[in-house]
Amino acid sequence: MASTSRTRTGRGRGRGRGRGGRGGGSSSLPPPPSTLPLIIEEFFIVIYEDPLVKKALPKKFADYLDGQEPAKVYLRADCGPRLWTVEVLFDGQGRMYLDKGWENFAIAHGVDFGCFVHFKYEGDDVLTVKVFDGTMCRKYYYYSDDEDTDDESDDDVKPCIHPL
Repeated sequence: MASTSRTRTGRGRGRGRGRGGRGGGSSSLPPPPSTLPLIIEEFFIVIYEDPLVKKALPKKFADYLDGQEPAKVYLRADCGPRLWTVEVLFDGQGRMYLDKGWENFAIAHGVDFGCFVHFKYEGDDVLTVKVFDGTMCRKYYYYSDDEDTDDESDDDVKPCIHPL
């Protein structure tokens, strides 16, 4: 029974490794946060206000792009081939906004109040986007061949649907 009590107290074999315990696994510990490089690849926003107006991106992501502030980014729904050109605004106080072009993307992908929008920075000013609805379920989209062009006409913007 002694081995059982040791396991419960965390002194048994295999306990404490990777957490600075007695397992000797101190080399597997991650470096302290101050020594890690700042890499912001993924972030999300929750749509609490008008989904069609410019959207603020996290300040930490704007800080990551410091010195490389693009005039525009390209959004791609993660399951679609089309790149949507969206102008970017920086307010001089470290905030970054998706502006002109965001409305077309939001309409075409059903972004609405309560949606959770996940972004993944792919580099070269490209952000892959996943949209989750108010039930926290992911939205999927169908793209036809005629949607491969990036025109600005609202007449051609239609909500995408998931083929079941």
